[in-house]
Amino acid sequence: MRRPLRAIAAAGLLAAGTIVAVALGGNASADTQICEQYGSTVIGNRYVVQNNRWGTSAQQCINVTSTGFSITRQDGVAPTNGAPVSYPSIFFGCHYTNCSPGTNLPVQVKNISSAPGSISYNYVSGATYNASYDIWLDPSPKRDGVNQMEIMIWLNRQGSIQPIGSPVGSASVAGRTWEVWRGSNGSNNVISYVASSPIPSLSFDAMAFINDTRNRGAITNDWYLTSIQAGFEPWQGGVGLAVNSFSQSVNTGGTNPPPTTTPPPNPTTPPPSGSSSCSVKYTSTNVWNNGFTAEVTITNTGSGTINGWTLNYNLPGGQTITNSWNATVTQSGSAVTARNAGYNGTLAPGASTNFGYQATLSGSYSAPSSFSLNGTTCARA
Repeated sequence: MRRPLRAIAAAGLLAAGTIVAVALGGNASADTQICEQYGSTVIGNRYVVQNNRWGTSAQQCINVTSTGFSITRQDGVAPTNGAPVSYPSIFFGCHYTNCSPGTNLPVQVKNISSAPGSISYNYVSGATYNASYDIWLDPSPKRDGVNQMEIMIWLNRQGSIQPIGSPVGSASVAGRTWEVWRGSNGSNNVISYVASSPIPSLSFDAMAFINDTRNRGAITNDWYLTSIQAGFEPWQGGVGLAVNSFSQSVNTGGTNPPPTTTPPPNPTTPPPSGSSSCSVKYTSTNVWNNGFTAEVTITNTGSGTINGWTLNYNLPGGQTITNSWNATVTQSGSAVTARNAGYNGTLAPGASTNFGYQATLSGSYSAPSSFSLNGTTCARA
């Protein structure tokens, strides 16, 4: 599923959203009603609450309290195989040009010792929505515009909706097991952690999810945490959904440890001889009019262990890779070279690993036809 970044639509109204925030008078004490498309206000002199109705022209209103907000009107309707209509939310940090008071964000991941947060939701029945805790990161200390990495923590999912991309496995993070999805919406990469059942409240260290994302090769310790947000993505309905309370801090002064995995030894070990010593599965996870995302799965089908791998293949014309994850991927003309990350270079017999990337597309889409691993031709899976 491809969907645009929140608030990217009607970009000219972003400035208007900032003006509304000022017009609302800053810190809210009594309840504040917001119906403006990008209207926002400050609570507790620490957090920003935003209506953020980016995906529909239908009316939406929120009631802001001293500790959170609730949706009081939501007229938008969107098909469940596409994007939601909005993301009413509360945040700490910087969202486009709107920064919460006194925030210390952006800050580099390597300088964060902990990021304790808590959330309490009120859920309703009969609506289609998710309850999402969002973490945004970028290679630069951005205070406006689109960040390159979005971590979505889905604490509740109601209706036939799904995260961006495709499932890539599960993870144990913050004392719970999550289904992990990975993909791109065309503007930024997204890793989503989806709870198996609704979680009405949670206290945790956001660094647990940031570290898991880093260990998947999606970011590095030099990236910047820019904002942490919590709210709802409704597709249909949603009146009564509420963030009862939200707290978030980002503590610096410590050094975030590097990944615990050990880089593979060099030089790389060729796959065992034989035409079936490796196989490659190439899947386009999302294709749109001028781009696509792809996932490549490598399997050692031989009898010996591979220590370090380099995969070579050619992309069809009109395809240019723009960013990647789980591997170092370079392109020269049509020739692509993908080298393992520090944590997925060793493949025992029968073991698999995968990497992915986003690319631009000119013309019709087609997949590569052949692959070689450390100089040995692989079978297509």
